Amino acid sequence: MNFPDHLLPDSVQWAAHLCAALLLLGILRRAPWRALRQPGILNLWLGASVTLMALWSIKTGIKPGLNFHLLGATALTLMFGPRLALLALAGIVAGITAAGHAGWQAYSLNWMLMGALPVAVSHAIFRFVDGRLTNHFFIYVFINAFFGAALAIAATGLATSLLLGLMAIYPFAYLSHYYLPYYVFMGWSEALTTGMLLTLMVVYRPHWVGTFDDARYLNK
Repeated sequence: MNFPDHLLPDSVQWAAHLCAALLLLGILRRAPWRALRQPGILNLWLGASVTLMALWSIKTGIKPGLNFHLLGATALTLMFGPRLALLALAGIVAGITAAGHAGWQAYSLNWMLMGALPVAVSHAIFRFVDGRLTNHFFIYVFINAFFGAALAIAATGLATSLLLGLMAIYPFAYLSHYYLPYYVFMGWSEALTTGMLLTLMVVYRPHWVGTFDDARYLNK
């Protein structure tokens, strides 16, 4: 995660720029802007973005592009929906890039790997749970928040490793031995943090979680 400039070939970065531009255009056209007009939601969205930006700056790593930090993408997706979550993550990636934690040429690739991918995984899990499983408080928390967060960050780690391996930046043997195993710990940390945060919010501030409905999950 957090790719610096010149680590990957220019062709990969330009392909990421194109994909990111198309994705951003679709988001701007279809984002639920009215949701941000609800009392307090805009401040919540901005506050969550700033908080995650600070959290992303707390990272560790072993080599360029091989660093670790919590994502928070699942929490943003469950709170605001996928499109607003992606916009928040676009701002977060811009913030950490401006702070020198990543490269501007790799901005689109970082946003796709640390934003679009985990948001897509988180939203897919929510859609599956919402459509196939019983509407229950503990199912919502443990599968959407806990399991979803762990799977989202694991997908980011796997995709990052595959990209770096296929581009011959680092050998697959090195990545599988010194990088991927740490995502077990990262997955647990991401799951625990997201699960606890979402539990507190749906209990005390359910209106902060856009995908949670009291009538469906509690008032039965």
